[in-house]
Amino acid sequence: MKIFEPDYRHVVDAARNIKARRLPLYEHLISTHQMEKILGVVFADQIQGDQADKRAFFRSYCDFFWRMGYDTVSFECCIGPVMPGSGALGSHVEGVIKTRADFNRYPWAEIPERFWTAYRDPFDALAAVMPAGMKAIGGPGNGIFECVQDITGFEALCYIKADDPELYADLFRQVGETNGRIWQQFLDRYSDLYCVMRFGDDLGFKSTTLLSADDIRTHIVPAYKRIIDQVHARGKPFLLHSCGNIFNVMEDLIQTAGIDAKHSNEDQIAPFPVWAATYGDRIGNFGGIDTDAVCRLDRAAMRDYIHAVLAACEDKGGIAFGSGNSIPDFVPIEGYLNMVDIVRRWRGE
Repeated sequence: MKIFEPDYRHVVDAARNIKARRLPLYEHLISTHQMEKILGVVFADQIQGDQADKRAFFRSYCDFFWRMGYDTVSFECCIGPVMPGSGALGSHVEGVIKTRADFNRYPWAEIPERFWTAYRDPFDALAAVMPAGMKAIGGPGNGIFECVQDITGFEALCYIKADDPELYADLFRQVGETNGRIWQQFLDRYSDLYCVMRFGDDLGFKSTTLLSADDIRTHIVPAYKRIIDQVHARGKPFLLHSCGNIFNVMEDLIQTAGIDAKHSNEDQIAPFPVWAATYGDRIGNFGGIDTDAVCRLDRAAMRDYIHAVLAACEDKGGIAFGSGNSIPDFVPIEGYLNMVDIVRRWRGE
């Protein structure tokens, strides 16, 4: 196999719904522990060190993406963890906002500075070592819905909707404004480092959206639009990662929010070719193989699966291929490497 020469423009084309000259590989997240095993290099803990350590971390991190045949480096820093009292979403702790009084005394104004105190150094370290031909895809992680849940909890949020509709609306409004300020600062600082902007906001589960479609249209889509408008003003495309069955709000996400591309697919909801066939005339589609299939299928079966998906999507505009979710620690390394190798062989490498 000849030396791989990355070119981030392939991913930009896919995000703009243009068929790239070379099918790009894409992953939303890959466990650094998986990277360590594949590279044979221990580096994950370096992200916790000083700036020299962080640069060393990102040299290995970027080297992984380059060696695997990616044109971009996926990297985000999440807003949720820097929100005071957060953890109701990921750690299932009790939410810190239950009432109007809780909302009024919450330190909203502190969050942007807390974000930059926590994350300026990693972004700067990544910028210092980005390989030639590559750029990053990501940005401030967590979307509006996830950040609201992180300080209320989902169940408590549903009670707030019933008990205090004005507080319910204000939570989404305030999180939208706060996240918008963070995004504006991010774009001011790192537009040149990133070629595609992205956040993840899991709006659905297997059968439908977690909130009603009307609530998403009213409270979430406008906040998306304000951020995406900022991204577009910098000449960048925006990719939304959202798990679940979100067909009932896809038109709103495309027409009103203005997403350029969408990632995440699960075969129990709809195989990737369904997403590409339904929306491939308007947005780029990222994903391809259900993460469960990466875990279960042997190489021959995976080859058949991937080739069938790629054949079905041949004329569907912008496509970037990878798992339909991510590569966490539980994904067998052999399955992940098989997926990457099959795609790279399909594109002639």
